[in-house]
Amino acid sequence: MSSKRKASPADLMSESSKRHAVEVENMDITVDEVAESFPDNDEFVEDEEIVADSLNGESSEQKEVRRVVVQANEEQECMFYGETVVDSEARKKWPNRYILKDKVNVNGAPMSLNCQLIHAKCHFAQALIDNVIYKLGDDAYVKAADGEDDYICKIDEFFQGVDDMKYFTAQWFYRAKDTVIKAHDQFIDNKRVFLSDIKDDNPLDCLVKKIKIVPISSNASLQLKENLRSECDYYYDMKYLVPFSSFISLPSDVSSPDSESDSTISSDGDVVEVHEQMQEKKLLDLYSGCGGMSTGLCLGADVCGVKLVAKWTVDLNRYACDSLKVNHPETEVRNESAEDFLLLLKEWAQLCASCSLLKSNTAVHPLLKVGDEDVEDDDDCANDEGGSGDDDEGEIFEVEEILEVCYGDPNKIKKPGLYFKVRWKGYDPDEDTWEPIEGLDGCQNKIKDFVTKGFKRSVLPLPGEVDVICGGPPCQGISGFNRFRNSANPLQDPKNKQLEVFMSIVEFLKPRFVLMENVVDLLRFAHGYLGRYALSRLVGMNYQARMGMMVAGAYGLPQFRMRVFMWGALPSEKLPQYPLPTHNVTVRGGIPIEFELNAVDFEEGLEVKLKRELLLEDALSDLPPVENNEPRDEMPYTDEPKSDFQRFIRSRRDGTLGTVLYDHRPLQLNKDDYQRVSQIPKRKGANFRDLPGVHVRADNVVEWDSDVERVKLTSGKPLVPDYAMTFVRGTSQKPFGRLWWDEIVSTVVTRAEPHNQAILHPVQDRVLTIRENARLQGFPDYYKLTGPIKERYIQVGNAVAVPVARALGYSLALALKGLSRDLPLLTLPSNFPYLEELVSNEESLDKL
Repeated sequence: MSSKRKASPADLMSESSKRHAVEVENMDITVDEVAESFPDNDEFVEDEEIVADSLNGESSEQKEVRRVVVQANEEQECMFYGETVVDSEARKKWPNRYILKDKVNVNGAPMSLNCQLIHAKCHFAQALIDNVIYKLGDDAYVKAADGEDDYICKIDEFFQGVDDMKYFTAQWFYRAKDTVIKAHDQFIDNKRVFLSDIKDDNPLDCLVKKIKIVPISSNASLQLKENLRSECDYYYDMKYLVPFSSFISLPSDVSSPDSESDSTISSDGDVVEVHEQMQEKKLLDLYSGCGGMSTGLCLGADVCGVKLVAKWTVDLNRYACDSLKVNHPETEVRNESAEDFLLLLKEWAQLCASCSLLKSNTAVHPLLKVGDEDVEDDDDCANDEGGSGDDDEGEIFEVEEILEVCYGDPNKIKKPGLYFKVRWKGYDPDEDTWEPIEGLDGCQNKIKDFVTKGFKRSVLPLPGEVDVICGGPPCQGISGFNRFRNSANPLQDPKNKQLEVFMSIVEFLKPRFVLMENVVDLLRFAHGYLGRYALSRLVGMNYQARMGMMVAGAYGLPQFRMRVFMWGALPSEKLPQYPLPTHNVTVRGGIPIEFELNAVDFEEGLEVKLKRELLLEDALSDLPPVENNEPRDEMPYTDEPKSDFQRFIRSRRDGTLGTVLYDHRPLQLNKDDYQRVSQIPKRKGANFRDLPGVHVRADNVVEWDSDVERVKLTSGKPLVPDYAMTFVRGTSQKPFGRLWWDEIVSTVVTRAEPHNQAILHPVQDRVLTIRENARLQGFPDYYKLTGPIKERYIQVGNAVAVPVARALGYSLALALKGLSRDLPLLTLPSNFPYLEELVSNEESLDKL
């Protein structure tokens, strides 16, 4: 534990302190008897008389002992109070304190095998400090350094050490600012603290003041929480654990005083399991791209017997949305910004409330007056302005049907708002127009019909209807390619605002589970500012949360690609675990030092037998050769699968091997680049340095070879371009680099140009194809992509690696079934994900 979490004896005990150790004798009395001998409400001791009054009715021996303590208090402010705990009871409750009590070394001093453990001479049940009685289990402030807030603890032990010093053991509470959240504690109630598992020993005179901290269970009513909050100094409803920056609901045996609410979770595990397996679980994928995360999550949940469905997806890239529609025809795919989507959700909830479709207290929409007597019938629904605004003045258009709804500016006229897509009576579909709700004042019942049908179809999610929200909000403002990054306050950069939007959507919809993905710079840039912010938002919304870093190659891919994944879960749910790696992987890049305990991996030094790392040959060697100018989007396979990976990736949804290969075509290089690539040797490590005229110095910096005339292409341009020579000050080997079969890539990128990256096929004169990149990301071969060639590369490069998402989906399914354990990590079933049948609950539990 950090030294800041406890009071230091050197700092807090001055030589001039008036507080001294009190010599006491062991008494044959139990802890309960000691506690019972004092009135519960007798906390403040003003003088000797009050203390004496509390001794009435006790034996003369007990009175004598306590008188000695009180008399000593005339000169001292800090002492143990009452008799010692019976030796046998103390040894039973705190055995490690007494293991070597009777063993001495040659000098007669007590022996100790553990220099960190303070051995005890005896234990006490109470202490008297500054005329206040402290009991075991009390909460207190502990002295901190000057200028810092006092620390907060629960007292776990009182004991006199073999060194005759007086100690107490503290179990620490964290304020929000003491956790990984740090400066983002404005989202957390200032009375809310978090219990830790960390305990340590401190001098008794470090205790400053007794306080009241109340535990509040997750299922307590809002009124009860408010009542308890008003009656205490602090309250806690979660534990904070440093590994994986975890905020976890209190165990079920910790409950609020006088709790008046019952849990909504059945105690019958079988009932919960059947309920979860029978019901379809709804997933909202924000910033979905072409669907890598939601595809993997659904596949992984299916292995565990949970039907998770990507019900809604949102992305601003229309080509990515088109790809998602092709592969997930059952999904409501929305091509719009997340900001507009959030505003639409709020408008939709009001529309549903206006149509009496919601049981909640949601306000009705101010522009929908369904049910009013003066609202005209649908048959008279008309618009005298026209959809596009350029029709003859006075012409009347009759609304036949309302087709869609959106929030934004679909007509590009700089008038954002709520719009409906209208089909006009007597006009073809290509004459459909977007009309603002203000312009449909005479079509209230048409709108009601549309809203009612949309509500039944769940065209948009409503608060409480979403089981899972996942997404990777883009944060270009922290990218290493951004030279103007705002390190002082990254959230002021508009390029990082999507993180706030993501959390606002979570706050509005209140899903059961949240999974957010992002680049490691989320934790690396500005000391993890944005990662801490994201955690603070989740915890501030009363979500359990934990944060981990996972490497794609550790789950069976020939790329490294480390990403941050943040789990969130409502207090009544099981917080999902992180699946441990299944494969070895070559490490590329480092972990942010401040977040070393957030890396998802096995304990250091633990011998684990993992599958060997996957290489490019394992993933790509069965694909047919193609030329630089390959025009086909579809082609047949020419070879049989040569590895388990290839057999798995070629399997269709029904488990049979596919026969058609999609998107196996490369970005066509221009004539100059193609000539350059054709001269790169077909061997491991080859790159532009192997071209004539390049000399590599001993310090690994390239320079022009003065003895070789500069070679020209047929276009007259140089064979070796200047940008290759100067890239990373002449030290890089990436320009026009050729990959090799026994290697992996650092990460799949969004651009296929070979100018500053190694992306050339091992033995063919071209860059990797879209499909080859898709395989490196774990997309099944049946997954078709749409749009221009460059756009398809972008979709693949921006996606979450499917095997990582699949592993997380398996963990999510366990949480949905109530089977997750409290530990942050779980072991996946053997041979995951190459499973031929569903994993049973028994096997799942065996692996936890």
